Amino acid sequence: METHFPDMESAQTHLARERLVEDFKSLASNAEALLRATADDASDKAKETRARLAAALEKAKATYHDLQARSVESAKVAARKADETIRTHPYESLAVAFGVGILLGALLRRK
Repeated sequence: METHFPDMESAQTHLARERLVEDFKSLASNAEALLRATADDASDKAKETRARLAAALEKAKATYHDLQARSVESAKVAARKADETIRTHPYESLAVAFGVGILLGALLRRK
């Protein structure tokens, strides 16, 4: 039996986007630390490299903010869709929530 999850690709894309955002945060903090650590080096090559790194860092920050805004918008769309589904099928939603609660209660009680 084959099961099709139509939102699987968007979920994987969302996860990849979150990982990319975390990588950007890490890259930005490491690059800023490197710029501070090499601030005393006065050679022309070091100055040029610091300038390129600073430009790349600013570009990465802009991309990070763009991705973060898209993630927030995706979350809002998902919340609206969930709200619409719950309002369209209130009894089914209650049954699912009740079933999940029972399952979690049973799992937590096993400790």
